[in-house]
Parts: sequence; C-alpha cells; structure tokens
Amino acid sequence: MPVTPEGFAARIADLKAELAAQGRLVQGLLEAAFDAAFSRDATAGKRAIELDDEIDRVDVEIERRAVSLLTDATVQGAAIAPDQLRLVLTIVKVNNELERIADSGVRIGELVPELARLNVVMPDTIRVMTNSVVGILRDSCTSLDRADGHLAKVVLASEDAVEMFKRAILRDCQAQVSSGKLSVDAAFTVQELATQCEIIAGHCSNVAEQALYVATGKIVRHMHGRWEEVPVPEVR
Repeated sequence: MPVTPEGFAARIADLKAELAAQGRLVQGLLEAAFDAAFSRDATAGKRAIELDDEIDRVDVEIERRAVSLLTDATVQGAAIAPDQLRLVLTIVKVNNELERIADSGVRIGELVPELARLNVVMPDTIRVMTNSVVGILRDSCTSLDRADGHLAKVVLASEDAVEMFKRAILRDCQAQVSSGKLSVDAAFTVQELATQCEIIAGHCSNVAEQALYVATGKIVRHMHGRWEEVPVPEVR
C-alpha cells in the first residue's frame, strides 16, 4: 500500500495516541506501587508489579510499528517532513523512557514486602514526594501529547524539587537512625524508595526535553545549573 502524506500522518497520529495510552498505564502502575508501599500491602505490591506485563507488550508494539512506518516510507521513497520525522523519533525515545519508569515502579513494588516486614511508617515527606512524581509524569506526557512547550519547562524545573525532597528524606532517616527511632534496614528501604522517585523524575525530564524538541524544534541541554535551548540545524 503506497505511503501517502495523509496515510503517513494518520499512522503517526495513531502511534502518538498509543504512546499517550502507554503513559497512562505507567502512571497507573506507579500509583498502585506507591499505594501498596504506604499501606505495606505485599499483595497489592505484587498486583502493581504484574501491571508491567502489559506495559512491556505495548512497549514492543510501539517500537515495531514505528520501525515499520519508517521502513515503508524509506522503501517507497515517501517525502517525510522534518517535523514528522522528529515526532516519530521522539515517540521511540519517549516509549523507552516510559518503560524505564515502569521498571522503577516494579522496583517500588518489590520493596513492599520489606516495608511490611519492618513495619515502616513512612515520613510525610515521602508522601509529598511520591505525589509530586506522579504529577510530573502526568505533566510530562501531557506536554508531549499537546506539544506544550511551557508545560515541558515546568516539568524540567520540577526535577530540582524532587532532588530536594530526597535530601530532606536522607537527613531525616539519618537523624532517626541516630536517635534509635528507625532501624538501619528500614532507613535503607526508605532511601531506596526515594532513589527510585529521583530516577523516575529524571526520566520524566527526558520526556519533557523531547516534548520541547517537538514543540519548538530546539534541543534542551542542562548546562551551568540551568536549561539551555539550542536550535536544531536545518536538514539539507
């Protein structure tokens, strides 16, 4: 079947819609894993982990369809606009970021039995941090879906807040261990959860960078403590 400009655009739109749905699946896994961690419900943690099977399936399907689309365009010599090509490549990159975020969600689910065994009562800062991370993931996916450069910049600015939360949690854990209110094993488990939140925020920043790239045609780099936008050289 010939690759017409209209047909190509429709296939890209389908891919983008599937990626948006994948973002919602990953957000659902994260929310389930966090809820299980706070309730110290090992069974709920296991259910959260099982959600990753569908995410893995969709991950493979999105990449397969993207490769098929570009292969068809290449074989048939279809003219592809630079912005369309950028979007397809971005979809592949963001798909990978979402899969990595889901892996962190799985890791959080795996921590739940240990949280239950140690009867860990999480600090309030962790609740704020996890809520922030879920919101950052949602906003990063929305910024890409809507090509919203402003929202993408909000996400990029949010990563620093997550890092501050982690530092506060580490200080709190150290103080509680020193005072005997928290065991070393419990502190390590809480710190691992905070680390996974930080990792997720980093992947969300990568998604936001790609969203900004699609929206503005600029590559974003984190330099000298701030974000810099560099125009993409024109394709000749």
